[in-house]
Amino acid sequence: MMNEPKRDGSVGVPPAVPSTSSGQASGASQRTPLWAQLVATFFGIGRLRPGPGTYGSAATVLLWAALAHALAPSLRTTVVIGLTVLVTLIGIPAATLVARGAGVKDPQFVVIDEVAGQLMALIAVPLTWKPFLAAFIFFRAFDIVKPPPVRQLEAIPEGAGIVLDDIAAGLYALGATQLLLHFGLLK
Repeated sequence: MMNEPKRDGSVGVPPAVPSTSSGQASGASQRTPLWAQLVATFFGIGRLRPGPGTYGSAATVLLWAALAHALAPSLRTTVVIGLTVLVTLIGIPAATLVARGAGVKDPQFVVIDEVAGQLMALIAVPLTWKPFLAAFIFFRAFDIVKPPPVRQLEAIPEGAGIVLDDIAAGLYALGATQLLLHFGLLK
């Protein structure tokens, strides 16, 4: 009767964890499913040091550039929007499980949030180096600075808070990049 359902119906799911100051847990516990660890760390990229979030964003830009290059231009915006939604929907539960397993509110090695936010920043961005670089720099800046309401979204519990603040940073980056494109500053 080790896995008896709790009153809330959660079988074998550890409780949510309070915030810790370091954010640098050594890793998710063995109770965390492998799929969640792979997704949350973006297949291990989140384990790179220093700055795992920057590595996650850079990998996203490079992978999207490769995929977008193989797509017809008319499909690129639809596909990147779909990928953003998919990564967000899969990333929230993965981030939740890994954060619970690690005992940390927002582990630095969880970078699926950077993947989702960076994809958001790349929506409708032409496949050339200047707009891609601008979207990357803007996203990293807004993710680090966290202007309102980005910082407030971190207060949302578990994976939703981990991922949604990066989605908001991605929206800021998307807006800034599109403004530069609109005024012809990324030619």
